[in-house]
Amino acid sequence: MQQSVSVIVVSNGRPDALHRCLLGLSQIDHPNCEVIVVADNSSWPAITQSGLAGRIKAARCDVPNISMARNAGLALAAGDIVAFIDDDAVPEPTWLSYLTAPFANENVTAAGGFVRGRNGIDFQWRARLAFGDGETTPFEVDELRPTLMTAGPGRAVKTEGTNMAVRRAALIAMGGFDEAFAFYLDETDLNLRLAQDSATTAIVPLAQVHHGFAASARRRADRVPRTLFQIGASLAVFLRKHGGTAHPTAHVPRAHQRRRLLAHMVAGRLMPGDVRRLLQTFDAGWAEGLKRTPAQHPDFSKPPPFVPFGAQSRTHKVISARSWHAAKALMAAKQAVAGGQIVSLYLMSPTGLFHRRQFDENGVWIQTGGQFGKSDRSDPWWAPWRARRRVDDEAQKMRALRDPHSADYNSLHAKR
Repeated sequence: MQQSVSVIVVSNGRPDALHRCLLGLSQIDHPNCEVIVVADNSSWPAITQSGLAGRIKAARCDVPNISMARNAGLALAAGDIVAFIDDDAVPEPTWLSYLTAPFANENVTAAGGFVRGRNGIDFQWRARLAFGDGETTPFEVDELRPTLMTAGPGRAVKTEGTNMAVRRAALIAMGGFDEAFAFYLDETDLNLRLAQDSATTAIVPLAQVHHGFAASARRRADRVPRTLFQIGASLAVFLRKHGGTAHPTAHVPRAHQRRRLLAHMVAGRLMPGDVRRLLQTFDAGWAEGLKRTPAQHPDFSKPPPFVPFGAQSRTHKVISARSWHAAKALMAAKQAVAGGQIVSLYLMSPTGLFHRRQFDENGVWIQTGGQFGKSDRSDPWWAPWRARRRVDDEAQKMRALRDPHSADYNSLHAKR
């Protein structure tokens, strides 16, 4: 019997994204999980519209503070392990089973997976280390099985807030998330605290989610910031807490944000006046962060009983068609999803177009692109594929992520 898992999703002002995330979660195969949604007033209707309201726990949090919202979810969590995914992310069907498999080793305290970007191909984040100055650096791991790492003070194994899991007992003992981090560096703070306790973290490459960077009050859909207030505030708190100084200076982090804004300006996404205005919001946030008191952790009482989400192992169906037959193929894919299957739909054109993967509003995993074009960005620009062989090759790449019956979670022994 797999250990019980509580999956926490926080949503603020993004009902459409939350609905899509819940649709993705409805396809996961972990047999012993519950789902907890913490949402504000505007995202709340997505819970009812998802058709899953009777299968999930829910709590309201109208304060735009992700740490506070996660703590509200943690207060409801009855699982042995607590996993986190953002509302603008969608998990692969095998995500949770891969992510939590390393916890069979009693020495593992936390785990993190890989995160794909908007095109469904490239990775936003893989394996990284985090440091007390807020900087991170990538490192290489085996991409087929978990890697266990134990860091130490000032040097942590980075997990992404949109794809991570922690033993509930350890998270409760640490006081949950520090609510001084309303947004940004909240999970990195947790990683540094785990490192201080010499906790072991598993990096699990096959535990994958697709992260969209949806628009919010803090950023536009093209990732251009609307405000840097909370980033400035969190950096000030983080450097006071982990940087070895009670009075950090803003020079270096401000210069980094300025370079980021100038890059957006050069690309035509910001005007010069926007750069000045946004840096002013950073300065205001920094001043606020110097006043915030870290370690604002709530007390956690006994949670309500575990509510089984009712996830089940489904069969995986591959459908392919030429792009001009897309409508008919999509209809067949929708019917298969309605019948309880996981569906990968491949729509190929006789071109060299780059490929994209997406999870659509019907619960279908769709990959589009040219028969001769790139999918993995390391592929050649053009390759002489036969249509059927190309579909088979692309389907094989995703088989371990989409087909629960081909995934052997217990055989993927972790290594150090």
